Amino acid sequence: MSSTIGRRSIHPICRLLFSIRLSHHPYHHMISQSIPLSPPPSTAVHPCYGHRSRLSTSASLSDQLQTQSIPQSSDPSSLSCSSSHLVNELSRILSDFRSPHHDIESALCPFGSQISSDLVEQVLKRCKNLGFSTHRFFIWAQRLPGFKHSEDSYRILVDILGRSKQFPLLWDFLMEMRDKTSCKTTPHIFSIVIRAYCRANLPADAIRAFCKMADFGIEPSVDDLGHLVYALCKRKQTEHAQQFFDRVKGSYPPCPKCYSILIRGWGELGKLSQAQKLFDEMNQRGCSAHLPAWNALLESLCKVGQLNEAYTFFKKMRSMGMEPDAFTYSIFIHSHCNSNDLHSAFKFLARMKRYDLVPNVFTYNCIIKKLCKASKVEDAYQLLNEMVDRGASPDSWSYNTILSFHCDHNEVNQALKLISRMDRCGCQPDRHTYNMILKMLIRVGRFDSANKVWNGMEERGYYPSVSTYAVMVHGLCRKKGKLEEACKYFEMMIDEGIPPYASTCEQLRNKLIGYGFVEQTEILAVKMERSTSCSIQELASFMRRNKTSVKHRGEEHSDCDDDSD
Repeated sequence: MSSTIGRRSIHPICRLLFSIRLSHHPYHHMISQSIPLSPPPSTAVHPCYGHRSRLSTSASLSDQLQTQSIPQSSDPSSLSCSSSHLVNELSRILSDFRSPHHDIESALCPFGSQISSDLVEQVLKRCKNLGFSTHRFFIWAQRLPGFKHSEDSYRILVDILGRSKQFPLLWDFLMEMRDKTSCKTTPHIFSIVIRAYCRANLPADAIRAFCKMADFGIEPSVDDLGHLVYALCKRKQTEHAQQFFDRVKGSYPPCPKCYSILIRGWGELGKLSQAQKLFDEMNQRGCSAHLPAWNALLESLCKVGQLNEAYTFFKKMRSMGMEPDAFTYSIFIHSHCNSNDLHSAFKFLARMKRYDLVPNVFTYNCIIKKLCKASKVEDAYQLLNEMVDRGASPDSWSYNTILSFHCDHNEVNQALKLISRMDRCGCQPDRHTYNMILKMLIRVGRFDSANKVWNGMEERGYYPSVSTYAVMVHGLCRKKGKLEEACKYFEMMIDEGIPPYASTCEQLRNKLIGYGFVEQTEILAVKMERSTSCSIQELASFMRRNKTSVKHRGEEHSDCDDDSD
């Protein structure tokens, strides 16, 4: 990644056109304040997309026009032998050759001698959103002489196909696993399939998948039944879970775990009577001493706002020798936070300290969020310190909640200090962290600080995603004198093979045309068409759309002055 903001130079033809047009432009003073341009350096390889555009920003327009638009693979003879570089290159191919008509096998062929089972695993993990091309890559590797996939690779591909809703392909793959005995089909594999169906809102298919386990030589256990019930209830498909459980519960020993999950599922839906009925049934079947089930019913009472009944039930737990755990108290804390009763929430927090119970990070975050919402940010910091003292390490959401308060109030120094604190505590900033801080810094015109934050991302092991680039492009488009820098970030995104949002293309295009730089939109569109990413190629049309419909900047007031200095 570049060492200064916008270090990658804008396309030389764009630069020439900017310099020629700006000297005669009626609004020269508004857009001529950008930083000096530096020579284009080499670009860091983005770990998510595995590549940058192979077209240098210094290539002439005529050279670009001669470049083939069909994706081509890099020459493997010029590649580093490092595993990470191979993962990047193979991930790029899977991203570029994602359509069924693409000849992905020919693109992969030069890498055949360097393929290992560990390498395949890494590529599959990297490309989890590319269901079809990852399956083709898996089959291609399987056919290599002497190659054998690891069991984890089979599991990862099952997950990928499920997440991409390629269910016919998924079942063909499972049957191939069974018939060729290439990898043992386990209950864990089926739990992945069941979760995929539940995510896709296909509860009946999830239940059918559970019933098909016997066809693969697996006798479903009571634990497998629990996994099915949990997957269904997690997606609020509790009614389907209940109906199936009622149908098969006689075939299994009493399952306190299943009852607890169902009770909580009905509680999430606000169906307290159903939850109470299941709780009573569980006791009748001899599962009364199961704390998670008691907690589930307690949570159901709080969910529907019956706090007095919840307190009574809580006392009953203790009278029966049921010792409350940290989750029991956290139920009341969350309930009081939801009703904006921070005083009562802190009372339960104090009781937890008395019994030497430590809330989990999720519970602490809930209180911190309410404190920030009430503008009690100092109290939020005290709670953050308490988390560290009690061994509940704050996560990125703990910091992001406070950071959001600082950014909303344009408190630059406090926000930057919080980022430094994250570094000291070993908590990695995430996408939300960077997006919030960069958006605020650009909004208030602190471009120097934005430089430092952007340049520190790679040092922390974070590589900007499409949303982070969008923050930069959209923000800079709104600032006087920063249109050229917005173009630089857009080009960096294209060079790294990251498809921009259509709205980002449209906003940058409208700003360029509004200032009279129609030529730049054409150059950017050509650059996008020459990208190896099919998605970026398709977005080139957004850069060319309705050029004549946007009036010149001098003819009509645009929103370029919004949020500007």
